[in-house]
Amino acid sequence: MTNDTVLWAVDRRGVATVTLNRPQVNNAYNGDLIDGLHAAMDGLGGTAGLRIVVLRGNGRHFQAGADLAWISGVATQSPAENERVSRRTAEAIRRLDTCPVPTLALIQGGCFGGGTGIAAACDVVVASQDAIFSISETRWGLMAGIILPQLCQAMGLRQVRRYALTGERFGADEARRLGLVHEVCPTGGLDAAGDKIIEAVLMNAPVATTATKLRSLAAARAFVDDGDLRDLIDEHARTRQQEEAREGLASFKEKRKPAWYPG
Repeated sequence: MTNDTVLWAVDRRGVATVTLNRPQVNNAYNGDLIDGLHAAMDGLGGTAGLRIVVLRGNGRHFQAGADLAWISGVATQSPAENERVSRRTAEAIRRLDTCPVPTLALIQGGCFGGGTGIAAACDVVVASQDAIFSISETRWGLMAGIILPQLCQAMGLRQVRRYALTGERFGADEARRLGLVHEVCPTGGLDAAGDKIIEAVLMNAPVATTATKLRSLAAARAFVDDGDLRDLIDEHARTRQQEEAREGLASFKEKRKPAWYPG
């Protein structure tokens, strides 16, 4: 099934594949892609016998973060619209994080910004050797608040304090060392590596698997409650409309250093 920006299908085993489908912009997310993720999760929620959800990205890159041209347009709209966009984004991440069946992200190429949040929200992450990661929001005067709970769970606070504050890029092996990635496979080997994970999940009892996942999240205090989610959304929306965001996005468009860079 399709809504153009996100494709999804379920095979006879109950294995769902959800594919981000904006390869012309490296699968950068915009309102349509966020809506597509919600539509996919709505559809999968009514699927009998669902066992695992596999997240993929079409083209050379998994997911290159936000579509900055779209972000620039949203920032000029009303505070209420900015809050709506941030809420829609945050709810997509929370739904993925708490999906009752196991989730598997297969990552190639660029995985930046929101892409790292998608990875952190999945139960298992396999990256090919060519994958590159970055928590890049601060470079553009934005902030990664919506995905920070999942990133802190995946990588630990100490590592997030480095990579979310510097925006540095890091490769697949470093992502594995940090805990964001579970396994690194050769470039071109994602299908084979993913199949092994899928087969392992299918061997396990589905009800027990769901109970184990949800109890693990509860034991780790990893659920984002409604109050915390509201605070994340408010801050995320406000930051997008501040002067730093305007300057950061302008510097990207104009291919120059931002005004806050010394000298």
